[in-house]
Order: sequence, then structure tokens, then C-alpha cells
Amino acid sequence: MPERRGCGGFGIDTSNMSLIFYLIRHSRNTLLVAIATSIISGLSSAGLVALINQALGVPMQRLAELGLRFLGLSVLVLITRAISSTLFMRLGQSAKATLRMDIIRRIGDAPYQQLEKQGGARALSILTDDLDTIVVFFVSLPNLAMQGAVITGCLIYLGYLSWQILLFAVATVLIGSLGFHLVNSRAEFHLRSSRRREDELVKHFRALFDGAKELKLHRRRKSAFIDGTLATNVEAVRVQRTRGYVLYAAAASWGSFIFFAFIGCVLFVLTQFFPVSNHVMSGYAVIFLYMIMPIEGLLSALPTISSAKVAIERIDAMHAELRPEQTLAANDAVSFERIVLGRVTHRYYREKEDGVFTLGPIDLSFAAGEIVFLIGGNGSGKTTLAKLITGLYAPDSGRVLLDGQTVDERAREAYRQHFSVVFSDFFLFDSLLGMKLDGLDREAKALLEALHLDHKVKIENGVFSTTELSQGQRKRLALLVAYLEDRPFYLFDEWAADQDPLFKETFYRSLLPELKKKGKAVLVISHDDRYFYLADRYVKLEYGQLVEQGAGADLSPSHVQSSS
Repeated sequence: MPERRGCGGFGIDTSNMSLIFYLIRHSRNTLLVAIATSIISGLSSAGLVALINQALGVPMQRLAELGLRFLGLSVLVLITRAISSTLFMRLGQSAKATLRMDIIRRIGDAPYQQLEKQGGARALSILTDDLDTIVVFFVSLPNLAMQGAVITGCLIYLGYLSWQILLFAVATVLIGSLGFHLVNSRAEFHLRSSRRREDELVKHFRALFDGAKELKLHRRRKSAFIDGTLATNVEAVRVQRTRGYVLYAAAASWGSFIFFAFIGCVLFVLTQFFPVSNHVMSGYAVIFLYMIMPIEGLLSALPTISSAKVAIERIDAMHAELRPEQTLAANDAVSFERIVLGRVTHRYYREKEDGVFTLGPIDLSFAAGEIVFLIGGNGSGKTTLAKLITGLYAPDSGRVLLDGQTVDERAREAYRQHFSVVFSDFFLFDSLLGMKLDGLDREAKALLEALHLDHKVKIENGVFSTTELSQGQRKRLALLVAYLEDRPFYLFDEWAADQDPLFKETFYRSLLPELKKKGKAVLVISHDDRYFYLADRYVKLEYGQLVEQGAGADLSPSHVQSSS
């Protein structure tokens, strides 16, 4: 049976349900207690106002009794507020951790082509800013619940004093809500747009560091990038975010206006038609004054609520886009006999040519214990072909066979475990992740010496002392990691391009033959024509097509020189 990869470590798929409802279900009991204590705290606060108003019109003999009630309610408010704040704080951090790991696992399980297409800026923004926004929302929930409960309690007390005024209050709330909706929807639009622009800003922020050398060496480029590209995007975010918050302020002002209009109509108009006693009138005044702060608190929370809504929408959208691969559980690959590419094609858009580049159809095979060189000009599709061979890309047409079995979607992850690869744009982790360390440190130290890295890097418990190295040294360290993986198929994409002649000699004349002796299949993408003849076979790729292949011995240095 296929192993279904779902949402994080919880084994369910949340792609078709709102993440907020998933979090509510996951923390149902805690959330119920937190909300209940918040409501109790809010209603108790409203009860304190009612007691104060009641105390203003009772004889002195009853003040002691009301005082005890007041004390009890005060203690209840204190305890329930502390409990609700603590629980919501824990819920916020739990929600952040749960969503963060869920997104991380979703990224880890998504097909490489999806990740390549989406890029890292948006995911990084979601993993940081959007999750922090959700935490802020959870932290503000106890106050929102308490303020809502206070307002509800006050309205109930108003109804107790006069049902006519309660009906008028409900009508006022409906009118105010309509105005809120109209203004708030525009504010959310600007907030959503600003978040999309911030994804672009993250890309530019990374370029500010990654391209520091190029910016320092070209003053006009630096000026164009900082004062043009960055400044323009920063200003666009500022304008849209400001518009959003101005609209939120307008919504809050509308709410305050409606509230004070309600107070004025009750005190100066309705009382003319429904005469009330001084005691009831003082109750109106106390309730109205007490409701001002909770209402303003709810209105000021509009940006927090809307920001959390946008954040959840963005997380939901990422979940919908990053569909996990359907995979079969499998152990690490030990060996294989032959990998065959049959009429494999792959198409993708190239910005430089402003058109679609087609690789293939490709017919190739690789056997254990042979060295194959993949040669060809820049832009011929060599790295794309390498990604098809290693299973990072799925072919648009044709098929890949492993020992005669078609590698379909479910088998692709197990197929990828046959490869150890050092791409030209490789990433170097700071430790030997996923490897059994028993006896590995000794072998790794021997390789460090052979690669002349022992004076720069130490390995303790599988952790490198540093990865702050030159590009050539980093490639040698990546080669060490690949060697220790001991996979049946090795692929090197322009590995020797940044190496000194000494290490090129070691790579082509020592390391590759040693891998062959171990029965490994080796594919080398290279421009080092003086070493082409060392291959068992060579394959030449031009403009996405296989144009030539043959024995490596046919490409002796003299032959290559005469051909050129």
C-alpha cells in the first residue's frame, strides 16, 4: 500500500480545509477553556458595572452585601483573565510551531519542480512574518473575547433597564456593521496586495547580500538597485500598507461616531418618548461610559484580525500549491544494474530566448561500473538532463526505467535514493545529516586529508567545524559528503570547474576510477576536454538534442585538439 504523505506529523491532509479550523480541532479543549474563561471575565466585568450602578441607589445597610459581591466578582475577573491570557499565549505559540512544521514538511514532500517554480522568498515570508501575525492574533484573542463579553453583558443590562433601548442598540449595531464591512473589505484588499509586494522585497533583500560584491564593484548598479528597485518596492509597500491602515482607522472612527450617535439619541431623544427615572438614567450613563473602552478595543483590533485572515489565506494557498508526492515506503538503494531513458522529453520556458526550450527526445542508458561524460555547450540542456536522470524532474513524455521497471510518481522518491550528486549550484549542509556516524568520522578525516581540507575543517560527531570556505574548497567538501553517502550512482555537474590543476588530476585520474572499481555508475558533466578520453563513454548534447556519443578513447587530447 502506498504511504500517504499528509500534513506534517499529524497524518492528515489539510489542503481542503481551512488551517484555522484544523488548529481549532487540534486544540479544541484548551481553546474552549480559554474562550470560556475570557467570556466569564468579560461578563463579570459587566456585572461589576451593574453592581456599581446598583450601589448608587441602595440604602447604606445593603452596601456591605453588595461589597462582598463586588469583591467576589473582582477576584473572578482577575483569575479568569489570567487563565485565558495564559492559555491563548500557549495556543498562539503552539499554532505557530504546528503550522511552521507543517509547512516545512509540506515543502520537504513537494516535487522539486514545484519548489523550483515557487522560489524561496514567499515560503520564507510565510514561515516568519505570516506565522508571527497569527501568533499576535492568538495573543489578542483573550482581550477580544473579554471585550465582546463586556459589550454583550452591558447590552443585556441595558435590556434589563429598557427593552426599547436594547432594540435601538441592536439596530445601531447593524448599521455600524454595514459601514464596517464596506470599509474593511477595501482595507483587506490593500493589506493583501502589500503582502504580495513584500514577497518580492524578500527576494531583493537577499540579493542585497548575495550580490554585495557586484554592487560594490559597480556604483551605478548599486544606485540603480538600491535607489531604484528597492526604494520603489519599499515605497509601494508603504503606500499600500498605509492605505490599508488609514481605512482601518476610518472604520474605527465610523464605529465611534455610531456609538456616540447612539448615546446622544438615547439620552436626548428616546428619553423624551420613554421617560425613565434618575436611577435608570444613571445606569445608562455608567453603561455607556464603560462600553467606550471595549468598543474602541474591538475596533482597534480590526487590523490584527484582517492581517491574521490574510496570513491564513496565504498559508492555505501554499498548501494548495504544494501537493505532496505520492510515494512508496522504501529503504535506501544498495545497487542497480541499468537505468534507461526511453524517448524522454522535458519542456520549459527560457526567458533569454523568450520561448519554450525542448530537451529530447532522449534515449540513454547507464550501467553500473561505467564512467560516462556528458559534454556540450552552455545552455544545451545538460543540467536539465541531469535532473531528469536523477528523478528531480518528471519527464513530460517518455519514461525512465530502473532495472526494467518504469519509475512512476510513486516510485520516484525511492528511485532518487540511488544517486549522490554534486550540482554546480550545490548546497552544503554543516553536518553529515542522515548518515550513520559509526566509524564515519575516521573515513571522513582521511578524505579531508586527501582533499587538503584537514587544515581548514574538522569533523566531530558528524559536524563540520566550518563551511566558510572558498568555492573550490566547498566543492571538495561537498564531494566528501557525496563519497560518504556510498550510493550506486554518482553524478558530478562541472565539479572540477573551480579546482586547481592538482585537484582536477586527483578527481579525474584517481577518484573516478576508484568509484568505477567499486561498481558505481558515474556521470560527469564537464568541459575539461583534456580528460574526456578517460570516460568509458561520452554523450554530447547540443540545443537539447543528443548529437553524438561514443567511446571515451575516441576523444584523446590529440583528437580533441585536431577537431577543434
